[in-house]
Amino acid sequence: MTSKVVYTGELRTIATHLRSGSVIETDAPVDNHGKGERFSPTDLVATALASCMVTTLAIAESTHDINIDGAECQVEKIMTSNPRMIGEIRVIIDFPKTGPYTEKEKIKIANIANTCPVYLSLHPDCKKTITFNWPNG
Repeated sequence: MTSKVVYTGELRTIATHLRSGSVIETDAPVDNHGKGERFSPTDLVATALASCMVTTLAIAESTHDINIDGAECQVEKIMTSNPRMIGEIRVIIDFPKTGPYTEKEKIKIANIANTCPVYLSLHPDCKKTITFNWPNG
């Protein structure tokens, strides 16, 4: 088992990671009857994409001698209706000024990020718009 999720009422849950005991609380978004005071489940999906991308890059760092320490991601989730689902996830990755990154490194980084497990697990109808901001342009 990976986690335990408990519905606590008022469109909120508490998810506990069983191995570590780490806790995440969720709330339905304001546009879907919630208070929007915590991550919504779909916020977590969008955020998981960015987190997975940089984690996968960090794992590859030693193999490819590329430093991404300090990389930051901005995430935007865009919902569609009928059916209500995530229509697009926009991720902007700002790379640290430890560059410059060569063109070959930029291609390798983009390929690694765009093949992370979360990216590959998302439905093909979910548009993934990824922007890489390099310190050297």
